[in-house]
Amino acid sequence: MGAADAVPGVSGGTIALLLGIYDRLIDSVRNGSGSLGLLLRGDLRGSLTRAATVEWAFLLPLLTGIGIAVTLLAGPIEAGLSDHPESMAGLFLGLVLASILIAWRIPSSWSGGRVGLTAVVAVVLFVALGWQAGPVADPSAAVLFASGAVAICAMILPGISGSFLLLMLGMYSHVLGAVDDRVLGDLALLGLGAVAGLALFSTLLGRMLERHHDLVLAALIGLMIGSLRVLWPWPNGVGVIGRDSTEVAPGASLEWPAASEIAAPLLLATAAIVVVLGLDTLSRRNLRPGPGMIR
Repeated sequence: MGAADAVPGVSGGTIALLLGIYDRLIDSVRNGSGSLGLLLRGDLRGSLTRAATVEWAFLLPLLTGIGIAVTLLAGPIEAGLSDHPESMAGLFLGLVLASILIAWRIPSSWSGGRVGLTAVVAVVLFVALGWQAGPVADPSAAVLFASGAVAICAMILPGISGSFLLLMLGMYSHVLGAVDDRVLGDLALLGLGAVAGLALFSTLLGRMLERHHDLVLAALIGLMIGSLRVLWPWPNGVGVIGRDSTEVAPGASLEWPAASEIAAPLLLATAAIVVVLGLDTLSRRNLRPGPGMIR
């Protein structure tokens, strides 16, 4: 899950879904956020009682693994984005395309209304991303807090990546740099935002999925489709630049590349699609859905 969350492609929620631990993750997050809410309201005994229902033996090793993977991958990914933006964009494009194909199977059925919602969300986001001005160079404390709150929501959403949300917000390069350089102040603000966002969103998500499950997923898939504009590899479609550069990456440009520039991004995109769909196929053959899993 950490490796997936480190790149704007396959989400940690998708990996949890494919590995059969999604139901346990949602239960643990809900109970943990409920415990935190009781603590903030001054109900210490109720908070401890609710905390005891969290599956800590499962959740703590999972979070440790996610943290280690993100820390180890931040430097290499940042270097790749700076030195080979077109190739990295091609790789991410393939990952997102494969995630869309996986997420498309999750709703139980596709009515005209759901398809229409997906199309509207995709078109609106595609157009809106044309106004993107590039990455945020020096974010404020409020922006860092909000970015952490928004990005962490993808941890419990199959099919959407937290790193991708950071990319949309223009915060991906800055967060990678903060992790790689151990900028503790920025990381603390991101962490506080993540805790607040996870506590609030897990409850909201649970209620929305219970009442409008397939409609919510249709909107999320539309978000993923529209967001492909950001990952168009030419030129520098990743929307991320090196930390020492003053250039603004033209994420809104949709120019068609020269023939000599197509090979590497296309090869990496194809490889990403094959690997992700292959892993999904293997998981569906070898794993049976558990109680509460979205399938």
